[in-house]
Amino acid sequence: MRRRARNGRHKPIKETNAFGQFARASARWSGSACAFAIALGLIIVWLVTGPIFHFSNTWQLVINTATTIVTFLMVFLIQNTQNRDSVAMQLKLDELIRATKGCHNAVLDIEELSEEELDEIKKGYRALAKAALEKVRSGDSDLGIPDLKNGQTVPAKTR
Repeated sequence: MRRRARNGRHKPIKETNAFGQFARASARWSGSACAFAIALGLIIVWLVTGPIFHFSNTWQLVINTATTIVTFLMVFLIQNTQNRDSVAMQLKLDELIRATKGCHNAVLDIEELSEEELDEIKKGYRALAKAALEKVRSGDSDLGIPDLKNGQTVPAKTR
């Protein structure tokens, strides 16, 4: 969500989605040293209580149930955060492609193509990579642009 600022650029608006805010905050906190220390402490307490409860089935069930519940819930929180990060990364890459002269704008939405279409594009890039490798092996440049040496353009064959 963005709104247009006076200078014509978009200003970010803080997310108002409660689950999104909760998921990001939870993922941040659960990846902290404090969360790890708390989890480790709980496991130590559980281990220490083993002899007290004679290592009973109920004692084992407590840790199994707790870890299953935490794992189940964390999957959704982590997936939400991962989805958001993936979209943000894709948008950043799209902006770099859009802003870079000579890039193919057709790849801006490439993640939405079918497997067959992706395979076809991949074949084209494979052919480009093979041709570039052959140029490098023959002592030529694979950059597609002249090299600068001492402030002057150097022909590709003399590099």
